[in-house]
Amino acid sequence: MKIVLSRKGFDSASGGVPNPILPGGALIPLPIPATRDPHTYDEIAVNGMALGSLVEDLTGGKIERTRRCHLDPDLDAGSLPRAAGWRPAFGQINAAQSHLARHAIGIGDLFLFFGWFREAERAGGRWRFVRGAPNLHVIYGWMQVGEVIRLAESRDLNDRLAPFADHPHLHGRTDPSNTLYLAAERLSQWNCRGGGIFRELSSVRTLTDVRQPKRSTWSLPAWFHPENGAALSYHETSDRWQIDGTACRLSSAARGQEFVLTTPNTEAADAWLRGIFGV
Repeated sequence: MKIVLSRKGFDSASGGVPNPILPGGALIPLPIPATRDPHTYDEIAVNGMALGSLVEDLTGGKIERTRRCHLDPDLDAGSLPRAAGWRPAFGQINAAQSHLARHAIGIGDLFLFFGWFREAERAGGRWRFVRGAPNLHVIYGWMQVGEVIRLAESRDLNDRLAPFADHPHLHGRTDPSNTLYLAAERLSQWNCRGGGIFRELSSVRTLTDVRQPKRSTWSLPAWFHPENGAALSYHETSDRWQIDGTACRLSSAARGQEFVLTTPNTEAADAWLRGIFGV
C-alpha cells in the first residue's frame, strides 16, 4: 500500500486564508472557489457547519456565499443530499494526475488529505481568525482507493456514475487525464469506513512542527527519513530532512498537491497509521 499526502482546501493561492479550526477543535476544510462546478458555498455543509457565512466572514467578503466551489475531495456524507450508492470520491487532472499515474496509485492505496488550518472564533456576530493562533498543516481526511475511473476513456457509465452526479470532475472537465477515485467500502486494515473526515484537531494528525515558525516545517516519525529507506515524492533530496531524536524534521515543498510515500518499513508505517486513525 502506498500513502499519498494530498494537499487540499483553502490555501494562499486559492481562497487566500486558512481553513478554520472552530472552538472545541472542529476542523472545517473549505473547498476552493470555482466557476463551473455545480454547488455554491451556501448549499454545502462540512463537519456539520454550513459554509456560506463562514466563508464570507473569514475572507472579509472577498468570496461570497453564492460563489461556486470545488467540493473535491468529497468525503463528508452530510455535505449535500446524497443519492443511493454514494461514497467518498476524489478527482484529479493534468500534472497532478500524471504524478499519481507515474506512481501507479490505484486500488488499496491510501490518500491522507491535509491542508492549512488556523483557529477561528465568533466575535461581534461574525467569524474571524484568532489573533496570534499558529498556522498548521493538519491531516483532515482519508480515502482508501476502491475503484479508479478514467472518465475520458469511459463509456456507458451513466448508471454507474449516477450516485456521483454532483462531483465536480463530472462537470466540464474533458481533459484526457480526468480521473475519479472512489473510496473502498471499508479500510483494508481496520473496520473503518473507506473514506471520511477527521472531525477534530489532533496532535497526532498535525504535520507542522509547532516549535518552528513555518507551517511547512513538519515533524514526522524517523522512518520517513530517506536514509531509512522511505521515499516521499517531491522530497527526495537530503537537504530537506533533519534527524531530530526519534523523529525527523522536514522542510515540506511549498508547491505540489500529491506527495506519494513508499516505505519498506510496513510495521512502522502501520503503527503511525494506527495513531492517525486512533485504533
